[in-house]
Amino acid sequence: MVCMDGKLHTDVVVIGAGHAGCEAALAVGRLGCQALLVSMNLDAVAQMSCNPAIGGLAKGQLVREIDALGGVMGVAADATGIQFRMLNSAKGPAVRSPRAQADKWAYQHWVKHFVEQAENVALRQDRVVRIVVEGGEVVGVTTALGMEIPCRAVIVCTGTFPAGRIHVGTHQSTGGRFGEPAAQEISENLQGLGLPLIRLKTGTCPRITAGKVDFSRLQVQPGDDPPHPFSYLTRSLEVEQVPCHTTYTTPQTHRIVQQALTDAPVFSGQIQGTGPRYCPSLELKIARFPDRERHHIYVEPEGRHTQELYLNGLSTSLSPEIQVAVVRSIPGLEEARISRFGYAVEYDAISPRALRDTLEVKAINGLYTAGQVNGTSGYEEAAAQGLVAGANAALKIQGREPFRLSRDQAYIGVLVDDLVTRGVDEPYRLFTSRAEYRLLLRQDNADLRLTPLASELGLVSHDREDLVAEVASQIAATRNWAESTRVGGKSLFEHLRRPEYGWEDVCRLAGSSDELPRPPKGDPWVARRASEQVAIEAQYEGYIRRHLAQIRKVSRATEVRIPTDFDYASVDGMRLEAREKLALVQPETLGQAGRVSGVSPADMAVLSVRVAQARARVPESTGG
Repeated sequence: MVCMDGKLHTDVVVIGAGHAGCEAALAVGRLGCQALLVSMNLDAVAQMSCNPAIGGLAKGQLVREIDALGGVMGVAADATGIQFRMLNSAKGPAVRSPRAQADKWAYQHWVKHFVEQAENVALRQDRVVRIVVEGGEVVGVTTALGMEIPCRAVIVCTGTFPAGRIHVGTHQSTGGRFGEPAAQEISENLQGLGLPLIRLKTGTCPRITAGKVDFSRLQVQPGDDPPHPFSYLTRSLEVEQVPCHTTYTTPQTHRIVQQALTDAPVFSGQIQGTGPRYCPSLELKIARFPDRERHHIYVEPEGRHTQELYLNGLSTSLSPEIQVAVVRSIPGLEEARISRFGYAVEYDAISPRALRDTLEVKAINGLYTAGQVNGTSGYEEAAAQGLVAGANAALKIQGREPFRLSRDQAYIGVLVDDLVTRGVDEPYRLFTSRAEYRLLLRQDNADLRLTPLASELGLVSHDREDLVAEVASQIAATRNWAESTRVGGKSLFEHLRRPEYGWEDVCRLAGSSDELPRPPKGDPWVARRASEQVAIEAQYEGYIRRHLAQIRKVSRATEVRIPTDFDYASVDGMRLEAREKLALVQPETLGQAGRVSGVSPADMAVLSVRVAQARARVPESTGG
């Protein structure tokens, strides 16, 4: 940042300092551009508005990928986590996902301190009220304090604040979070710039204090021993883990909610926005599944230095009186005291079909969006988008090629492709089932997949580059040893393919003879990682080989880029519905076009021919 003529100039302005905004600003800074991170409240940087946890099913893979690309979320979770678990540890490696219960306030303060120390990043408390666009290109922003800040790119990471409205029973108020004002001006500005807005809704749970909870009636949920860290830079965790607990709703709970449904904001018509299908409120769960006798509730501590507990699974916007009755109908919580009531929040989001796969708005050069404003839910989805948008904003300023991840490279690629190709009509949540190549996109190999790509861009440190290179070299040496060492007529690698064999078993086989070579030695942590990877490769080699062959076959056709001025209306032989959908989405590649809802294989056959003809006529017109 430099001041000239009394004005602040910067390369990129990031609006909003939540999980998306922090990763965006840090990515801009790591690539050598200047970022100004603007927040309405600097005491709420990286705040955990809802569940005080990082990771989970598919989300844990995202955090590992963010970490592999140089992001901060995994490091912050390791530094401030109070319980660590590997979900699905009894299942195959493709669906295992790390999760950490975080100290809510420690996490927030840790990230803020990290951002404050980051090179090329400045924090500013203010409110952006206008993005200034001239000739279809971003030239600056205007703030509520009257500051005009010229810049070359803007990243909108405003979360649930645009035209935010909070609901607790019949009570309504404006706000993006309880007790914090909404961002009305930026919503009007985005609409004025021609961006298509949709109305969405999310919610949160009541918090209670631990003093009156009867923990003897709750089931203890301990962390893993030893705990699994998130960041590949964290070799081990020395942490005193705090237990979580589980309980459940009762028939009394359900009767209380059923009697209150007519006045519930989600049923009375008070809330107009669409909520998340896969994380519904308690009132929606009870209405949709009247035959379910109970629903699980997870009682999770919000931190080491607070008595507040988060009731995961009890999201609600019912009135305060009903919330008290609901909580006290749950085993172990009969005398619990609510410290914060649950609520729903409606907000404006941008239809992500208006975005390129770089998260740049198609119609406005230099304008990027990331996080819940793109119609997603979850800290992890937001942070991943922030990193992508920040990297691409900086790369565009530097005149370099954009940063894109495909569906076979990363869960981040699945996330972005789903958003820009299929759009959203409800808050989007990532699942492992959304990734067709999930056997390749495991949480254990994200650094091997992505750190070399990030290294080419300059997104990661030399220490991280060197560590991944050392791990890759150890994997190659370990695999070579397993393939070349034979016992009982088979190589150790072949023995590893048997489901009853693990790494320790083949090492015992090799150790049974003094004539056999020993496994390659090195850093114990690196050697352990290498042996884990080789064991997975042996067990799943056939599936992985088929996946890779399928990827090669598909990519040759689907990576063809569609000219930016391609006229879908003129394509004879393609159904009207397909032409209309493609004209709306404006896919950038044939692969994206084939994933647009309403486009059939027959439509794609016609489109492929016409795109090839168009590219032959104007070869330099290859799209964004």
